[in-house]
Amino acid sequence: MTNNLIFLGTGTSQGVPVIGCSCVICKSKDKKDSRLRSSVLIELKGKKILIDSGPDFRQQILRESVINIDAVFFTHEHRDHVAGIDDLRSFYYLNKQPIPMYMSKQVHKALKKDYSYLFSEKEYFGKPKLDITIIDKSNPFSIFKQKIIPIEVMHYKLSVLGYRILDLAYLTDANYIHKDELEKLQDLDILIINCLQRKSHISHFNLEQVLELINFLKPKVSYLTHVSHNLGLHKKIQEELPENVFLAWDQLKIKF
Repeated sequence: MTNNLIFLGTGTSQGVPVIGCSCVICKSKDKKDSRLRSSVLIELKGKKILIDSGPDFRQQILRESVINIDAVFFTHEHRDHVAGIDDLRSFYYLNKQPIPMYMSKQVHKALKKDYSYLFSEKEYFGKPKLDITIIDKSNPFSIFKQKIIPIEVMHYKLSVLGYRILDLAYLTDANYIHKDELEKLQDLDILIINCLQRKSHISHFNLEQVLELINFLKPKVSYLTHVSHNLGLHKKIQEELPENVFLAWDQLKIKF
């Protein structure tokens, strides 16, 4: 069975276009330069896995006509990756089944504080049932009889989890990866990784850094995501990239 991935969004925390910005990227008519906040939907063995539910989640899911999500993986607790969590309740109303969520202890603590009405033990009308599994970087877990390998990356001082599924890895909001975690990224067919901009940044890989990492890991194909308007026009950036590296765009679909 072929597994599929769709980029629901490929933008950074402000998205592209950025509110109030009149730069050439934000004014571009090329749909590949328009980016909602980063998230992917994976179809694995016929099951749908969402990685992150950002503030554009409702728009993204309606656009793709998704009527079921079988599991949600969270990378970290920043709002551009979790702020759409409330709209997940629609799937509970549709399917009357608890929503399986996988997250680190750190993310769980933050969500319980910021979205207490969802994570409260008190039941009330309209509250969705959530099935929470706490994960960490040291222990692979299994879902739908498939091994998932968590990969810790650092977002400046914040721990963020990426995920390896078969020979595909999805990493976002990283600017450093420890050598032990790099070992988990060997022999990849597909690497999806954040690339914020050209200039160096305190908490994200820039273009030069990410290309160095790709050259080190040597995946067969790489896709750059979590892109800001500071990187440049999609068409021009793509012309600069190695032949096996691609600048992802919203609604791009790939098979693995």
